[in-house]
Amino acid sequence: MARPLRIEYPGAYYHVTSRGNEQKNIFSNQQDREKFLFYLESSVERYGAIIHVWCLMGNHYHLLLETPRGNLSQIMRHINGAYTVYFNIKQKRAGHLFQGRYKAILVEADTYALELSRYIHLNPVRAGMVAKPEDYQWSSYKSYIGQSEVPEWQKTGFILNYFDKNASADTKIQYMKFVEALDSRKYTSPLKAAISSTLLGSEDFARKITKEFLGEKRADRNVPAVRMLTTRLSLDEIIGTVKEKLGENEDMTRKMSIFFCRKYSGAKLKEIGQRFGMSDAAVSQASRRLELKAGEDRQLKKVMNWLEDMLDDVRC
Repeated sequence: MARPLRIEYPGAYYHVTSRGNEQKNIFSNQQDREKFLFYLESSVERYGAIIHVWCLMGNHYHLLLETPRGNLSQIMRHINGAYTVYFNIKQKRAGHLFQGRYKAILVEADTYALELSRYIHLNPVRAGMVAKPEDYQWSSYKSYIGQSEVPEWQKTGFILNYFDKNASADTKIQYMKFVEALDSRKYTSPLKAAISSTLLGSEDFARKITKEFLGEKRADRNVPAVRMLTTRLSLDEIIGTVKEKLGENEDMTRKMSIFFCRKYSGAKLKEIGQRFGMSDAAVSQASRRLELKAGEDRQLKKVMNWLEDMLDDVRC
């Protein structure tokens, strides 16, 4: 398997997750979780990490963090490395605790940070561990809605400022309504829009990152993430390809075009919506409905996979 492309620079935001080796639990009790939080705190003190959102599950964790010093690798070596040493000594074991390298997706914060915070906080609900996110102890959600103190090492202002710059009590209520407005069982992860598990953002953001931070890697088109970042498809290319392959089926052509424009173009929802004469929310809803239907309809799933292969050929 190809090593993931790492893009690091000062001020970058990432969604980070890491899973236990062989899907085994990495947290066995409260002490383990408290120790992991201790290492999050020390990553802030030693390496300048800014932790915006966190959630500790059984066999994995999620973080939304910022790196003012552009040192994600250093931060993650500290967090995962220190916790592995602790866990191995406690359990009298040796070897890897985590499954391969951590997964880090570079995020266009202004576009996706708020949605990612909701995704992370809803993880325990989707997993069937609790009925409501505030019922789960091991996430930052309760501190966002005022039901627990905000740790000194965690920052909530960046997310809450999307509702009110003053981060008032009303802001916390607005955030709670935002998170709990969705049916978590039907919630499509915003990470599905990430390019090759590397970058989540608009076409302009992808172009900027490609130009400024990939350097000589841009020439290595054998790296999947590089190939996808340097060959984003336009709305016209996606719509034209889908129409050519599906022929006269106008309804399916429209649905597939909306879905793949959202997935591959990097265009903002507003731009896609204007192209199809619909709202931003309608674009998301249409994409989500098609994806859910494909999960139940094997023939539809085959058509989607076939179209995806066709679009990959165009991209290359």
